[in-house]
Amino acid sequence: MAVHDQAVKTVIDVPTSDVLPIVPLSPPAPDRRKLFGRAFYESIGSPKLVLAPMVEQSEFAWRVLTRSFMTPDSSKDLLAYTPMLHSRLFNETAKFRDHHFQPTRLGLASPPDIDLQTLPSEPDFYLDGNPSLDRPLIVQFCANSPTDLLQAARHVQPFCDAVDLNLGCPQGIARRGNYGAFLQEDWDLIHSLINTLHKELDIPVTAKMRILETRERTLEYAKLILDAGASIITVHGRQRDQKGHKTGLADWSVLRYLRDNLPPDTVLFANGNILRYADIGRCLEETGADGVMSAEGNLYDPTIFAVPPAIGEEGREYWRGRDGKGGYRMDAVFRRYMDIVYKYVLETPLPKRQPLFLPSDVSKPSTASEGEETSSKDEFDGQPPAKRQKCEKQPKTTSPNLISMQAHLFHLLRPLVAKHTNVRDALARCRAGDIHAFERVLMLTEEAAKEGLTDYEAHPEAYDNTPSHLSSEEKQVEDETKDTSSLAMVALCKRPWWVCQPYVRPLPKEALEKGSLTLSKKERRRLEEDETQAKRVGLQPGGKTEIQETVGKDQVEIPKEGLVCG
Repeated sequence: MAVHDQAVKTVIDVPTSDVLPIVPLSPPAPDRRKLFGRAFYESIGSPKLVLAPMVEQSEFAWRVLTRSFMTPDSSKDLLAYTPMLHSRLFNETAKFRDHHFQPTRLGLASPPDIDLQTLPSEPDFYLDGNPSLDRPLIVQFCANSPTDLLQAARHVQPFCDAVDLNLGCPQGIARRGNYGAFLQEDWDLIHSLINTLHKELDIPVTAKMRILETRERTLEYAKLILDAGASIITVHGRQRDQKGHKTGLADWSVLRYLRDNLPPDTVLFANGNILRYADIGRCLEETGADGVMSAEGNLYDPTIFAVPPAIGEEGREYWRGRDGKGGYRMDAVFRRYMDIVYKYVLETPLPKRQPLFLPSDVSKPSTASEGEETSSKDEFDGQPPAKRQKCEKQPKTTSPNLISMQAHLFHLLRPLVAKHTNVRDALARCRAGDIHAFERVLMLTEEAAKEGLTDYEAHPEAYDNTPSHLSSEEKQVEDETKDTSSLAMVALCKRPWWVCQPYVRPLPKEALEKGSLTLSKKERRRLEEDETQAKRVGLQPGGKTEIQETVGKDQVEIPKEGLVCG
């Protein structure tokens, strides 16, 4: 792990003053050469940390939030991907382009600028791909037509470092649309899609795939993608049918096999089983990959790529318990997320707030502003939900940065809203673009965190999750070598409910026992084989969600704890 600490040691500092102007920067030099493979990878800083493309979840504000926890001198240690974009819709519909990719205030040119030299001398950079905030950046598309893919890629190439082809989406919509992982039987089409971009674009093309039934077949598949012209290949260590209750563990051994059998200069990213910061170095070592990609791990803890602060330097944002374990506080991350939305998306001044609570703070009487806030809170709570929504009806927004806020916060606050249903209910009532409603949820979150911090100081023993049956030596071994299905790993990942932490997901065996999953004979045999490597693990059921109604009859997903599964 020590070898990788320096590599992953990485916070754009989000100022707390007035709106930061977005400074126009010069476009790439006209004589820029198109780089390929490892030369391209090195040109963007050889990043070892990769924020995955996630549909409607890896938008600009979330990318900036993730980067904000990394030191400025290590800003290029993180490579980020946009959410997956539909190439045909992006190519054919200007409104779709303008809603989902906003590199300038004037929108994207149509027809697209084919040559990077056609950029104005000082383009009015806005959000996506902004050189001062959002690079390096790769834009991901799904496609089944080389023509649509090329035209869509030409729209974005002036504002990103590469274009990625999604070959990994396993969802039903991908099956119906014939893209993502459902192209993996059509190798000729895959070759055509990648090779067309490789030959026609001014920037490199990359691809993200899943493993196949055997490691040998997976190697052939990876070679096809590389031969077609992909500069970087990202491999998710799960097969196409591993989703939902069948998600299971990603197989790092297949990624190691690819590393050992692909050409040495191949740039390979590993995806799967990244639950916490410590997993990054372990994955790099076990797979031999050049970089590690996190998707779900980042959704539940956007600080996953950040090096924990030294003891004594936690400040108000980071919490560390008496056992030495810690993490960033949910209220701190939530506040920083809101500040990014205010500053860059809404371009309005940040609201004045009190410093985050620390138990060491000296008690002081409420200020006038605090009294006004409480009065506003009481008035807000007194109105029936339906009447309040009618009075405060917000104009419909199309910004992906605003539309995604509620989903992001349900992920981030998962353990907290399970305990504090008032926070859950307030968040469930939020509507996209209603920033005041989200500010209200932030206030409730800060109050809940204050309660938790105070309770921990009074009763620290109530928060001890260390398995009692393990000796101190065994705990150390578990920390370093256990996979993500062990009880020791669950204990290592779990933090108090006000601290960011991974989502704990059940393994297929548990879903089968609960009756929520039915397997074929072939799948049962495969599951039995997988169980041999996890036989030493004591599994316990859980990890599902249930739907409950709020006071206002809204339906929300309530999280329950289960087992970590990446």
